[in-house]
Amino acid sequence: MATGRRRLLGALGALALLPVAGRLVMPGPATAAEPLRVVATTGMIADLVRAVAGERAEVVQLMGAGVDPHLYRATRTDMAAMLRADVIFYNGLLLEGRMTDAFVRVATSGKPVHAVTELIGEERLLEPDGADGHYDPHVWMDPTAWAGALTVVRDALVARDPAGEPAYRAGADGYHADLDRLHAYSKDVLDSVPPQRRVLVTAHDAFGYFGRAYGFEVVGIQGLSTESEAGLQAVESIVGLLVERRIPAVFVESTIPDRSVRALVAGAAARGHTVAVGGELYSDAMGPPGTYEGTYVGMIDHNVTTIARALGGDAPERGLDGRLAQAQ
Repeated sequence: MATGRRRLLGALGALALLPVAGRLVMPGPATAAEPLRVVATTGMIADLVRAVAGERAEVVQLMGAGVDPHLYRATRTDMAAMLRADVIFYNGLLLEGRMTDAFVRVATSGKPVHAVTELIGEERLLEPDGADGHYDPHVWMDPTAWAGALTVVRDALVARDPAGEPAYRAGADGYHADLDRLHAYSKDVLDSVPPQRRVLVTAHDAFGYFGRAYGFEVVGIQGLSTESEAGLQAVESIVGLLVERRIPAVFVESTIPDRSVRALVAGAAARGHTVAVGGELYSDAMGPPGTYEGTYVGMIDHNVTTIARALGGDAPERGLDGRLAQAQ
């Protein structure tokens, strides 16, 4: 049953083979010598595609810094970009749920549309309680799981541009090495957080893969999607957890208003326990374009370093390679 739910709800990669005018559309290789035109929904996907393709692709990213993909709807400009593209990549697993009709329309026109999570083994996917049988889409929060998206991107690019296969394979291998190094750093600094403080409280439940990878209990005020509302009972329950476990910090997210997190701080203070806002984390979008935090590695480096330092761990003030813009 889980397999059926995933194929039905989580990925539209096979849409490139949907019937159009009574025939199957199977896009062939691009014939132009110009760079491939690629559309990616989120910054995390765009960063991955740029790393794999290098100069062989021009990447249009639909959602910028601070944009919530759970709530995003395709604009006319987005539709035009996708209809002009050689290939389109999206996350899948219902992250961009309000764009489903747009993906169907584009795929029916004959464009190859790929969910980058479609080849990640189901044994690596989380199916949280209360998620109505849907998998958690926030796979990028674990660099080792996110590496599974590389094969989808690499192979889709090769299919459209066979001459570029050596470059695409080299790009994917290099990015995989970066992810391995990032994971090793993350594990090292997060292991320094005292065990009793390894509780990550955030605005919504986007850090499940992070928690599984690095041994943290993760508590989101809202559910997997930011469309859900944080109830008073949930806030009071989390306040009780903060007070009982003496958790020193909670975290806001760049794509979500901070009022619910601020309510936790106030609630804990009313019960005699001081809780700080440990920093702003990047969850559903990366940092500003042109910054280190606006890359996937920088995004995760920022999160890991911020969390470790706020919860009593030992992490370099400027992160993995001394490139973080702000001390946390």
